[in-house]
Amino acid sequence: MNDLLRRARDIRLAIFDVDGVLTDGKLYFLVDGSEFKTFNTLDGHGIKMLINSGVRTAIISGRKTPVVERRAQNLGIQHLYQGREDKLVVLDELLGELGLDYAEVAYLGDDLPDLPVIRRVGLGMAVASADAFVRQHAHGVTTARGGEGAAREFCELIMRAQGRLEAAQTAYL
Repeated sequence: MNDLLRRARDIRLAIFDVDGVLTDGKLYFLVDGSEFKTFNTLDGHGIKMLINSGVRTAIISGRKTPVVERRAQNLGIQHLYQGREDKLVVLDELLGELGLDYAEVAYLGDDLPDLPVIRRVGLGMAVASADAFVRQHAHGVTTARGGEGAAREFCELIMRAQGRLEAAQTAYL
């Protein structure tokens, strides 16, 4: 079994960054100062399948926007932390609340603020479009870029390792 599948076997919590992971990393501001983001529906459905397979989910983002709150609610993401620059502090708070260990956590990120969490958790991955230094220090790198199916790939890796991917897919037959 390859290292990523081995690491993904015991994951009970999957955490996602937003900008550059669930989105393409571009920030769109309208004249009135409001912001919008685009999300990939394949990523969203992958997150829903992961939740239905029994894995808890969270978002930790350094930025704060109502768009992310709405997206998290739509997908059923259980834990949302926005406007939090020190993601490792948030991780420790969340693990204390849930009674989980670092080895039971997977994280998908793209930039330097994500690196401390990527290096601490059991499965720390970077998207293909991530900063080169982050990709170099992650356990693995998705083939898809952020906002273009990377989260779906990450979710499917976890479900495959836990023997739940086929059931999640064939539920639609």
